[in-house]
Amino acid sequence: MAQESLYMRLVSEWTTMMQRGVLQPGQKMPSVRKACEQYQVSPATILSAYRLLEERGLVEARPQSGFYVRAQTRLPLPHMRRQSGTVATGDEVLDNIELVLAAQQQPGYLDLSMASPRGSDFYPTSRLKSILGKLTREQPELATDYSYPPGSLALREQVARRALAWGVALTADDIVTTNGCTEALQLALRTVCKHGDTIGLESPTYFLLLPLLKSLGLKVIEIPTHPTTGLSLDALELLLSEGRLNAIVAMPTVHNPLGATMPLENKKRLAALVNEHKVPLIEDCPHADLFYGQLTPDAVKAFDRDGYVLLCGSFNKTLAPGFRTGWIAPGRYRRELTRLKFASSLSQPRLLEETLASYLQDGAYDQHLRFLRRHYQSQMSRLQDVVANYFPPGTRATSPTGGCVLWVELPGEADSLALSRAAYAEKMLLVPGALYSPRGRYRNCLRLSCCYPWSDAYQRGLQRVAELAAGN
Repeated sequence: MAQESLYMRLVSEWTTMMQRGVLQPGQKMPSVRKACEQYQVSPATILSAYRLLEERGLVEARPQSGFYVRAQTRLPLPHMRRQSGTVATGDEVLDNIELVLAAQQQPGYLDLSMASPRGSDFYPTSRLKSILGKLTREQPELATDYSYPPGSLALREQVARRALAWGVALTADDIVTTNGCTEALQLALRTVCKHGDTIGLESPTYFLLLPLLKSLGLKVIEIPTHPTTGLSLDALELLLSEGRLNAIVAMPTVHNPLGATMPLENKKRLAALVNEHKVPLIEDCPHADLFYGQLTPDAVKAFDRDGYVLLCGSFNKTLAPGFRTGWIAPGRYRRELTRLKFASSLSQPRLLEETLASYLQDGAYDQHLRFLRRHYQSQMSRLQDVVANYFPPGTRATSPTGGCVLWVELPGEADSLALSRAAYAEKMLLVPGALYSPRGRYRNCLRLSCCYPWSDAYQRGLQRVAELAAGN
């Protein structure tokens, strides 16, 4: 068996032992030497497993001592039971999404949930401003020229170069630039689906997908998604074998809202399934560059044999949300999607695309990403500690592999919709769990975010939400 499969099997075994309480918080993991003897594998295999557990926040390395189960670790939530019924997103869910988005625009509110980084802590604003000014002075025509599909060649070349870090070999001709990742998703869905088709959707999922699917007249089958391993491939395979899906939308790397990253073997299997059944997969990766490890895991697209994976990304979470610049590698659907992009929005803002291309060319992006990853990982650890120390007993939360969002499960019959209303009355914004499911599931869950500068006000807000959750 390959070393890769061995260390992933060890990660799965040790994670299960933590879930079942066999390995307790604060307990020391077996030494590398002892683990090698026990499992009959090499030191490199054991170290790879420990490093991945560390990246997932399940263990911590202590100098001159070894690896320990994290004292504040909140273990992954259990599998959701398979739900095979086709459904359209309910009006209550859509109404609540509208209320949340409207509330976010209110001045003077403390936002504790939205995954929209704010402030100079998170973006290279000064550098982008300098490049924008230089281009405006030296090439003023960029402000007046259209950037027709497939978009700026310079930017597409940089996207193709960046995709190598995800294990994906692309050329500029394989890429179409878009108005953020949202337009990339919309174009992908409109290209591969027609009104009345059924989409396989992770559950829980990114909540703004739901009004998009509703507007396109698409039905949904929710597929269980685990906070450690991601989309249930067994459930997906059954649905594909029954011919019940016309397309799939998934976030295999740094999932929103769970933070999960699908193991490499699972990504290979997912690519094989969609190619075998000829059902397109729209791979949504807006948070992938925020993976906490040193290297971004390979995308499912890296294993796509026949072009059935449409890979979507953007720079909104890492560089400049106001630029609204995204992209898609549509595989075998490139021609149809490019035509649809032209008919839908005609062009992209060329000046902004060239600004991003220039920034990416000078090599500063990798350094910026290293800073962001460390920053978010540190803030996520603090957020997990607040949940562990202040929220009601029995509260559980995920261990994200990257990004800035934490999925929290409240105990008992807690209602996060009621909690969000109580928080709103005190000028705090929360996103309740029911918004992440077309059927309004997960009412006892909520999403928290750490993509704001950590401050006394933010800390107090989290502690106040914990009091409200406890009924105080």
